[in-house]
Amino acid sequence: MTPQELYRARLTSADQAVGAITAGMSVAMGMAVAEPPALLEALGRRIERDGIGDLKLWYFHSLEAAGKTVLRRELLDRVRPHCMFLSQVERALIRQDPSGTAYGPVEFVPVAFSGSPRLLAEHADLDVCITTVSPMDRHGWFTFGASNDYTSTAARSARRLIVEVNPAMPRVFGDSLLHVSEVDAIVEHHAPLPEVATGQPSAEEQAIAAIIAGMIEDRACLQMGIGTLPAAVCSLLADRRGLGIHTELMTPALARLVECGAVTNQAKTTYRGRSVFTFAMGDAAFYDFLDDNPAFHSLPVDLVNDPRHIAKNDNVVSVNGTLQIDLGGACNSEHLLGRQYSGSGGQLDFVRGATASRGGKSIIACQSTAMGGKVSRIVPVLDGPVTTPRNDTHIVVTEYGWADLRGKSLRQRAEALIALAHPRFRDELANGLG
Repeated sequence: MTPQELYRARLTSADQAVGAITAGMSVAMGMAVAEPPALLEALGRRIERDGIGDLKLWYFHSLEAAGKTVLRRELLDRVRPHCMFLSQVERALIRQDPSGTAYGPVEFVPVAFSGSPRLLAEHADLDVCITTVSPMDRHGWFTFGASNDYTSTAARSARRLIVEVNPAMPRVFGDSLLHVSEVDAIVEHHAPLPEVATGQPSAEEQAIAAIIAGMIEDRACLQMGIGTLPAAVCSLLADRRGLGIHTELMTPALARLVECGAVTNQAKTTYRGRSVFTFAMGDAAFYDFLDDNPAFHSLPVDLVNDPRHIAKNDNVVSVNGTLQIDLGGACNSEHLLGRQYSGSGGQLDFVRGATASRGGKSIIACQSTAMGGKVSRIVPVLDGPVTTPRNDTHIVVTEYGWADLRGKSLRQRAEALIALAHPRFRDELANGLG
């Protein structure tokens, strides 16, 4: 059969496609922009109508499409979310849980982002994978578009693969191809992709961004996260020359550095001339810029986030945020107010990759206070798990300056970090040193 004949033979409705999902199955869902809204809506209807239960749903970083369908509170007696990175969807479910427990109906699965493909392939025993893909070309190839991450592995590990073809999903270059012969069912659905807006940075974030930008020289290789602070850093780099990008998340702020010519990727050792990423989130103009653009190169997360692979490039600058830092330099970047807030994601992967890079800098950044200035983010003891161990923490930045912790004793680290704390808390922190 030709690719077009295979496509037509496997084309079906969303309701028919999810009919193959039965009670007790293990289902992987494409994350973030790759959430398949038509399939999720149909699956939600099927759960309600037919009462199928004990569904194990595996995923990172859900968005509104899942929150309004399969992750509704009233369905959680039948759906067991096996979430590896919490978003506001899961945080709301945990807050609303009448039991008041720390995790409620969400089965949080601790794993590094780089480890998620192997976890899904070897431990989840996946029956079905559902995800959004870009349209098929004349040779029979889709791409995973904005979400390669763990999805490209899960798609081939599951016993059945159902894809939702959306013309709005950008067609990307790299190791992101999926052939129609690998797909069991195809659903067509044309809808705008979810857009993630970046707000205006606070005065503290602007100060932090200026400090970080001052550390980034020409020919550096960048990893940035999402949010106002990384965007503020990128906005100060337009005059740099020869920058590279090797990042888990591609954002509009990074794409603008490609567009203005600050990023050329010519100084990189790996994938020279191309900006490497594993998933992308932004706005419609950003997705359009990614579409069919050979300057961007999509790869699975177990390669992108492998510290050994990251370190092959020189002068890697990794910028990550955190929620708390203790006086020894250990970082809690995922636990807040006694509850899981997000996940470890790829932070430690890039901390270690940047540190191992020749000339590299691993930067942990945060405002000095939280809750409107009521609490210090620099604390004697962390309130949650260690996301980045003190052995790995390199440079810490707050609005009050920066400190290089490498080679410092515990007392020297404590003194350096206290100097970065808000003045209101410095005496209290210093009193604990003895």
